[in-house]
Order: sequence, then C-alpha cells, then structure tokens
Amino acid sequence: MKISIVIPVYNEGEALEACLEAISRQVLQPFEVIVVDNNSTDDTAFVARSYPFVTLLAEPRQGVSHARNRGFNAATGDIIGRIDADTILPEDWTATLAGIFIDKSISAVSGSAHYYDFALAGVADRFDGYFRNYLALKLKQDNFLWGANMGVRRSAWRQIRRHLCSQRYMHEDFDLGIHLQEHGYRVAYSAELRAGVSSRRIDTGWLDYLRYTLRSPQTYARHNLSSQRHMYPVIAACWLAYLPGRLIYRGYNPASQSFSLSQLLSGTTARVDPTSNVA
Repeated sequence: MKISIVIPVYNEGEALEACLEAISRQVLQPFEVIVVDNNSTDDTAFVARSYPFVTLLAEPRQGVSHARNRGFNAATGDIIGRIDADTILPEDWTATLAGIFIDKSISAVSGSAHYYDFALAGVADRFDGYFRNYLALKLKQDNFLWGANMGVRRSAWRQIRRHLCSQRYMHEDFDLGIHLQEHGYRVAYSAELRAGVSSRRIDTGWLDYLRYTLRSPQTYARHNLSSQRHMYPVIAACWLAYLPGRLIYRGYNPASQSFSLSQLLSGTTARVDPTSNVA
C-alpha cells in the first residue's frame, strides 16, 4: 500500500523543518512527500528543497483548499496522507495509517492529537480526545475530517474532487468529509492515528478565535446538514478554555518544555486565519 503525504504550506519556514524531519524517521517510509507552496514570502520553499525526498509544487491561487487540491491531484499513492506544516508525526504514523486502510470499507480517516507546544499537554490531549470522540459518535454519517492528521483513498478523492467547495470562511477538511459521505464513502475516526500538533491557533484575539471556531458549524450549515448542532457543546467548551489555554500556550518554553513567565511576557505573532486567506 503506497502512501503519499501532502503538506499545503503558507509562510511555514519555521515549522516545516521539524515536520519533514519527523517524516524522515517513519518506520514505514512514505512513497512520496509533496509540499505545496501557496505563495509563501519566507524561506518555506528553501526548507522544502533541502530534503531530497520532497517534491515541491507551487499553487498560485491563494487558499489552503487550492493548495491541498494541487497536492492531492499530483499524488500517485494508494492513500493520500494530509498533514499541516506544524504537524510532527510519531515514527509509526504511516504504518498506523496503512493498517487502518486494510479495512476496505474505510475511504477516509482522521485521528487524535498530542499538543507538543503546550505546558499542560496531557490535559489538552485528553480534552481534545474527549470531544473528538464525542463528535465522531454524534455525527455518524456526517463525520468530520481534520486536515492536520488524516488520510483518504486516492480512488475516492478522484471521484469527488470536482464537487468540492473552495470558499472563504469554510473548513476545507470538513467540506471534503461532507462530500465524501454524500457520495457514499465512509469517513472514520481513529484515536490510534495520533499526531503531534501545535496549539498556535488559540493564540489570537478573542473575536478572531470566536469567528474561527464558528466556521465548523457554518461549514455544515452551508451544506444544509442539521448535524451541525452537535458541534455547539464542543465550541462552548473551547470558548471556556480560550483564556487559560492562550496564556498557557504563550508561556510554553520549548527549551525547558514547561511554563515560563518570561516566555509569556515575550509576545508572539498571531497566525493568519486559513479560512479567510482564500482568493
């Protein structure tokens, strides 16, 4: 079973090296790794080119959905693994992904998270895992996909790619899962498919965070799916966790792997909302 890994990137020079290093350590090496540069202005392309196993593509249309599509269309593996530039894969990730797709009824899957840049990572991981399991049970035939840690059969992708949406203020991974299931493909959730991810999305202003979290039910609502209602308890929990979560994230010192008051006061630069950065 050949596995392609596709990574859409926009100004990810700082994060991409750790991501690619983790891929290089996979017990089951991927068939190919495709990095799609979506008009980066930093050294993202330079970092990607420094790894001989990486195929670097360019996508001029701005937006993670366009970059993802470019990479997925170019992929030639049986399974297309999709991660973000700040995803750090454990060494058995591709092997776990291949094992999941032994079940021929599964056309796509996403997994669980380990928040590697959070001082209370164990608490965050359990919080996140509880709500992902909750959504998987409640959404059922409308199950979600999560772009930082997922895989899809290339055969299924080729069947539904013409039907996908590429709009601002939508989660492109949720949209992919919706269209797969509309066409009769099964989307699964597996906690065993675990990946290290960053907590950086929480490091933004309250109104921006509010808008970002509401993109999930809004994506479902645009497809006239009433199952969006199951997302609101999850969103409410995220809102309650926002302030302490942001402070803990900003105070994380990667050198000591613990909370640091000086780190908290040093300040960080908020990321661009990927749902708004779409042309």
